[in-house]
Amino acid sequence: MAKTPSYREAIEELEAIVQEIENETVDVDVLTEKVKRATYLIKLCKKKLRETDDNIKKILKEFEEEEEVMEE
Repeated sequence: MAKTPSYREAIEELEAIVQEIENETVDVDVLTEKVKRATYLIKLCKKKLRETDDNIKKILKEFEEEEEVMEE
């Protein structure tokens, strides 16, 4: 089973796919697979961004709660 790419790896691969499509270097027979892969990578990046956002919000909330307790 292939490992899930990191956010950076996914972005780099997406950029490469976009470049290939823009330069018209993608063979028509491969285009569908490239688009499927790009869609997967976009979903993966969006998921990682949502998770990061949720984690940051949680950390900031905990920090604010600790600050309130210290002020009492």
